[in-house]
Amino acid sequence: MSRRVVVEADGGSRGNPGPAAYGAVLKDAATGAVLGEDGTAIGVATNNVAEYSGLIAGLELARDLAPGATIEVRMDSKLVVEQMSGRWKVKHAAMKPLFEKARALAPAGTTYTWMPRAENAHADRLVNEALDGTRSGVTVPVDSLMEEIQGPADDAPYRGLPEPLAAPTTLILLRHGVTEHTTAKRFSGGLGGDNPGLSDEGREQVAEAARWLGELGDKLALVVASPVRRTRESADIAAAELGLEVVEEGGFAEMEFGDWDGMTFGEVAASDRERFDRWLGELTVAPPGGESFREVEDRVLAGLRRVLSSYAGKTVLVVSHVTPIKTLVAHAMGAGLASVFAMELSPASVSVISFYPDGRAELGRRGSLRLYNALAPGSRSLVDNGRW
Repeated sequence: MSRRVVVEADGGSRGNPGPAAYGAVLKDAATGAVLGEDGTAIGVATNNVAEYSGLIAGLELARDLAPGATIEVRMDSKLVVEQMSGRWKVKHAAMKPLFEKARALAPAGTTYTWMPRAENAHADRLVNEALDGTRSGVTVPVDSLMEEIQGPADDAPYRGLPEPLAAPTTLILLRHGVTEHTTAKRFSGGLGGDNPGLSDEGREQVAEAARWLGELGDKLALVVASPVRRTRESADIAAAELGLEVVEEGGFAEMEFGDWDGMTFGEVAASDRERFDRWLGELTVAPPGGESFREVEDRVLAGLRRVLSSYAGKTVLVVSHVTPIKTLVAHAMGAGLASVFAMELSPASVSVISFYPDGRAELGRRGSLRLYNALAPGSRSLVDNGRW
C-alpha cells in the first residue's frame, strides 16, 4: 500500500489585490505528523493567486518530501477545489497558468477536499506569519538537534585521520529575534545604525531557541555575539538559559546601511532607485555611507578566522544577523557570495556549520552545512519544529 499524505494549503491578500502570501503544510495521513511547511510572501496579488500559489507550494512539498505518495489536498477555497476537481472551468486568464502548473505537479489520483476556514488554521497561520515577516520559505521537521549536529555519518570520510584533524569547530548560528524594524521590514544595520532592541516577541523567540539548544548540553563552549544591541540582547538571553559566557566579535555585526538605515525597501526604491537596483545585483555597490556585500564578506571572514583560531575543535553559539550568517553559509559551501541573494533566513532561526582543519583540504571541504534556517519546536510565532 502506497504512502498517503495530506496537503493543507491557503493564501491571502491584505487588500485583494494587496500584499499577499501563501501557506502550505504537508502531513502524513496516517499519523498527522508534519513533514514540511512553506509560508512565503509573493508581493502584491489577489486572494485567488495566493490560494493557487499555496496549492502549488503544497504539491511541491509532496513531490520533494514524499515522492510517489497518494495525495489528498484540503483547502478552504471553494474555487480552487472545484476547479482542480474538474467541476468548474477556469475562466480567468491570470488563473490558467497557475491551474496548469498545479495540475502538472499533482500525481494521478490526487483528490481535493473543501474544508471550513476554521479547520485550515495551520496553513492560515503560515500565511499570516509570511505577511508579518516572521517567516519565509520551506522548513521540514528536525527530530533531534543533537543528531543533526553530531551525526556520526558526517565523520565517516575522516576515520583513520590523526585525532587533531578529526575534531571540527562547529558554529551554531542564531539569528537575533524580531525588533520593530524586523516586523516593519526596515533596513536595520550594524553599529552605525538606529539599532532598536528586541521586541517582546523577539525575546520570546530567542528564549524558545535557547531552550531548544539546551539539548546540546555541555557540547556548547560559549556564546560569541555581534556587539549590535539586538544581537547582544539575544546573546544575553541565550547565555542565561544555557549557563554560558558571552564574548563579542565585531566581525559578525550586520551590514552598515548608511543613509538607508531605518527605511523600508519601498522607501529606498522610491528615493534612490538607481543605486538600490545596483546594490541588489552588484556585490561591490554600497548604500550611501554604508558597506557593500564584499566589504561585509571581508569583515565576516576575518571574524571567522579569529573564532576558528580561538575556539578550535569546540562548538560555539554565534549570535548574529541575516547578512553575516548567509555570508558564512556561502563561504562554507563554496557557493560564491552571490548566493546570499537566493537565501531566506527567519528571525531566531538556527543554522549549523562545521569547519574542518586545513589538513582536510585534500578532501575538498572547507566547511559542512549541517542545518539551515531551523526554528525551535514550540515557538508560537514561528514554524513548529522546522528546518529549511
